[in-house]
Amino acid sequence: MRNLFVAILLLIASFSYAQNFKYAFVTDTHVGTATGEEDLRRTVTDINQQNDIDFVLVTGDITEMGTNEELKLAKEILANLNKPYYVIPGNHDTGWSESGGVSFITTFGYDKFTFDHKGYRFIACASGPYVRMSDGHIPRDATVWLDSLLKKTPASMPVVFVNHYPIDNSLDNWYEVTDRLKTKNIQYAICGHGHQNKAYNFEGIAATMGRSNLRAKDSIGGYNIVSMAKDTVYFATKKPTETLLPAWRKIALKTFVKDGKTYERPDFSINKTYPNVKAVWTYHSNANVVNTPAYSNDLIIFGNSLGLVEALNRKTGKPIWTFQTKGAIYSSPIITNGLVIFGSGDGNIYALNQTSGKLKWKSAASKSVLGSPVIEGQTLFIGASDNTFRALDIKSGQIKWEFKEVEGTIVGKPLIYQGKIIFGSWGRHLYALDLNKGNLIWKWNNGSANRMFSPAMATPVATKGTIYIAAPDRVLTAIDANTGETLWRNNQAKVRESIGISTDSSLVYGKTMQDEIVAYKTTRTDEGIAWQFNVGYGYEHTPSDLIEKNGKLFFGTKNGTVYCVDPVARKTLWAHKIDNSMVNTFKVIDDKTLLVSTMDGKVTLITEK
Repeated sequence: MRNLFVAILLLIASFSYAQNFKYAFVTDTHVGTATGEEDLRRTVTDINQQNDIDFVLVTGDITEMGTNEELKLAKEILANLNKPYYVIPGNHDTGWSESGGVSFITTFGYDKFTFDHKGYRFIACASGPYVRMSDGHIPRDATVWLDSLLKKTPASMPVVFVNHYPIDNSLDNWYEVTDRLKTKNIQYAICGHGHQNKAYNFEGIAATMGRSNLRAKDSIGGYNIVSMAKDTVYFATKKPTETLLPAWRKIALKTFVKDGKTYERPDFSINKTYPNVKAVWTYHSNANVVNTPAYSNDLIIFGNSLGLVEALNRKTGKPIWTFQTKGAIYSSPIITNGLVIFGSGDGNIYALNQTSGKLKWKSAASKSVLGSPVIEGQTLFIGASDNTFRALDIKSGQIKWEFKEVEGTIVGKPLIYQGKIIFGSWGRHLYALDLNKGNLIWKWNNGSANRMFSPAMATPVATKGTIYIAAPDRVLTAIDANTGETLWRNNQAKVRESIGISTDSSLVYGKTMQDEIVAYKTTRTDEGIAWQFNVGYGYEHTPSDLIEKNGKLFFGTKNGTVYCVDPVARKTLWAHKIDNSMVNTFKVIDDKTLLVSTMDGKVTLITEK
C-alpha cells in the first residue's frame, strides 16, 4: 500500500511541474531546392512575430544535398530566429554529404541533442543514412548516448522524442529506440521525412509527422505550432502571414503504460537453417562502420563514424590499438608496405604504422576525404570532396599529381585498368585519368541532370576493354575503356550500385532491387540477361558488391544478411544474418572465410565449417 502511495505522489509530481507552452515544429526545409531558401526565410520571419513560442525544433532534411554551402546558408537563415532553436540532420543532409556528416556537426555544433523545458525532457537523434543509400538508421553512437541519457532520466519525467524518420521499419533499428523509450514516461514522438501532416502510433507511442516547410504546389510554405496544455498536446498548421489553422491532431498527455502487445522484430531464424556457418568472433564498435575493413596476417583494421581507427587481433577480435582522427571515416583502409592508409572527414589522408597505429604521415585536402584508396606500385590514388583526385607517394605522402576538375564529391573506390584510374562522383560523371600523369582521358555521364543518379557509389569492373557500372539510375552500362563511349545500357533487371565480375571475367553480376541476382555476358553488345536467380532476400537498395571466389558468389544486403550462392547451379549454399543494418562490401579471405562489417558498427569474422 505504501509503495502505491509513493507511486501516486511521484506521478502527481511529474505533471505538477509540467507547464503550458508552445513551440514551432519545422521540418524538411530542403535549402538548396528552388524555393527552399525563400520558404525558410518566410517561416523564420513568421515565427519571430509570435511572442508566445518558446523555441523551435527543426527535424531534418535541412538541406537538399548536405553540401557545405547549403548548410552554411541554412544556418545563416536559422540564426535570425529570435528564440532558441534545435536541429537534427535528415537523410538529405547525410546521404549525399560531402563531409560524411562532419560539416553538419561543425555548422550546428551537434547531430543529437537533449534539453529540459518546463518539466519535459526533449531528446533527439540523427538517423542517417550516411554517404550512400540505405535504410534510415539511428547511428550506433546515438544509441550508446541514448542509453546513458535515459539512465539519468527519472522514471516519471515526461519525455518527447524527436527524429527525422518515423520510428518504424523505415529505420532498420527502430526497435532499439522504441524498446528504450518504453522504459520511460514517453509522451509522444515527432518526425519529418514524409512531407505531410500525419498521425502515427509507434508500438504504443503516439506520434506526429509534420508537413514539409516547402510550398510544393501551394503559393507558400508552412509548419506546425505545437501547444502543450496540462493534459493534451495540440498540433496546428501555420502558414507564414496567415492565421493559425484549427488543430488537426491532439494527443493526450498521461503516464505512459506499455500496451502488452507483441511487435515485429528482426528474424534471425535463417541462421538455424545453415548451422554450418558461424561467427568466429564479433566486435561491436561504439559508432557506425560504413567501410570495408582491411586485414593482414595479424590484424583487422577499420574506421568508424566518430573518426576512430580500430585495430583488432585477427584471431580473437580483441582491440590492439586505436587512432583518433577529427572526422568521420567512410574511407575503406588499405594496408601496404607496413602502413595503413585511409581518408578522414577531417580533410586528411593518413598513413599509420600497421603494427602500432602511430602516425607516419598525413596529407591535407581542403575538404573531407571520403573516397577509398587504391594502389599501383608505390603510388596511392584517392579522391576527396574538394573536387580533386590525387596520386601520392606511399612512403612519404608527397603529391605526385592532382586532377582538380571533378564535379561533386568523390566517395567510392576507384578502378585501375589499362593505364587508367577510373572513378565516379556525386557530380554526375565517371572519370578516366591517365594513371601516371593525372590528365583527363574521358568522362562519361548517363544523361541525367539529377545528381542523385550519379555513379558515385558505383564500383566499376572491367574486362576486354570494357568498363561496367550500375549507378542509382538502375541501369547496367557498358562503356568503352579507351574512349568513354557508351556501348550499351540494359535496364531489364533494375540493378542498383551493386555489381561484380566472375573470376573468369565472362560474366558481370548484379544485385537487383527485389530478390534476384542476375548475370550478363561481358560482351560489347547488349545480349540481355544471361541468367537470373531468385534468392529471396526481399527489397534491396544498398551498395554492396558481389564477389566470386572458387565457384562461390558472395554478397550482403541492407538487412544484415550475407549470402553465398552457387552461380552455376544457381542455388543458395548458405546465408547468415549478422544484425539488421546494411552489410558493407566485405573481404572474401577465402571461400570459407569472410571479413564483414555492418553499418551499426559490427565487425565479424565468418567461417563455413
